[in-house]
Amino acid sequence: MTKYVVIGAGILGLATADAIGASDPSAEIVVLEKEDRVAPHQTGRNSGVIHSGIYYVPGSKKALMSKAGAESMRRFAKDNGIAMQETGKLIVATNESQLPAMRKLLARGQENGIPVRELSAAEALEFEPHVRAVGAIRVETTAIVDFVGVCQRLAEQIAERGGEVRFSSPVTGMHHQGEQTIVQTPTGPIIADVVVSCAGLYADRVAAQDAGKALDYKVVPFRGEYFELTREREHLVNGLIYPVPNPELPFLGVHLTRMARGGVHAGPNAVLALAREGYDWKTIRPADLLDSLRFPGFWKMAKDNLGVGVMEVRRSLSHKRFAASLAELVPEVTEDDIVPSPAGVRAQLLTRDGKIFDDFLIERSGRNVHVLNAPSPAATAALEIGRHIAQQATASA
Repeated sequence: MTKYVVIGAGILGLATADAIGASDPSAEIVVLEKEDRVAPHQTGRNSGVIHSGIYYVPGSKKALMSKAGAESMRRFAKDNGIAMQETGKLIVATNESQLPAMRKLLARGQENGIPVRELSAAEALEFEPHVRAVGAIRVETTAIVDFVGVCQRLAEQIAERGGEVRFSSPVTGMHHQGEQTIVQTPTGPIIADVVVSCAGLYADRVAAQDAGKALDYKVVPFRGEYFELTREREHLVNGLIYPVPNPELPFLGVHLTRMARGGVHAGPNAVLALAREGYDWKTIRPADLLDSLRFPGFWKMAKDNLGVGVMEVRRSLSHKRFAASLAELVPEVTEDDIVPSPAGVRAQLLTRDGKIFDDFLIERSGRNVHVLNAPSPAATAALEIGRHIAQQATASA
């Protein structure tokens, strides 16, 4: 019997543990989560969107897994009674200068095999009567889902197969004993044949513990702040309204998203978090902040994106500016129409030369497997990524 320890009860950790159990019924599986519930961080604090795959470079892991992931995630939600709506999405050009980038994105979607089509301004208004658009892309395969509900069901399936999800169980250290790994926790050590780390904001630190040395990558946390439309103004948005993204950045820009369990999310922006779990400006952990500031790649990235960074900080500090960004998409939105909503923190992997690592990065270390970078659409593609990781993990057992 092979013993697997999966670190992290976000959607990737749970999907991986579930996939291992499905492929190896005799496996002993323990999922370790430092918090007291599933999906406490990135998974439970995002927009809840099942992405179609339109944005991603053809042939990349993101492109390949997102399309298949959107299908499997919608199917999983339907089969398990999890809140999900197939809303479709508009990506809107709000002025003529954005049309070339919009059409380039349209071509990318077509190359990725996504059912997309270009709309005129009048056609866009048929889907979203309050939107400002000189042109738009309609993406029919985008949906919204309750990702926390997905995680809860995955945890149930793991338990039904005899696995265990242990909460309030942080990993405090690791060392090797022959081919096995000793995982330290506050309640004692666990001897694992294979460790799979889906540690999100701490992915680089866990991998460095396993390797016994520093990595050439660093997770730098970026906070994404959200608002919600007041109930009286929710009628301004029927589904999902996104801007044409800046191709130089991995962030999609502030957008408006109707949520699977009600309400309309507005955001997120992207500002440096002052702690790995820095969900507001008041949360500062000097060790985390110094970890980012001492990494040479951070300063190179900051220099290359100084203008954008300043704009994001100004928007973070001003509700009026945040509302104005939303009004570029829906002109009727004002500062009085938005109320704060819980923020999220994105674990963004940087290289030493300042490059933002945009694709999924999953690496082996002996028998162990580490998910070092899993940005959006990782939640969308979680079931596919989980199966991919499970194949690597079981092959090394």
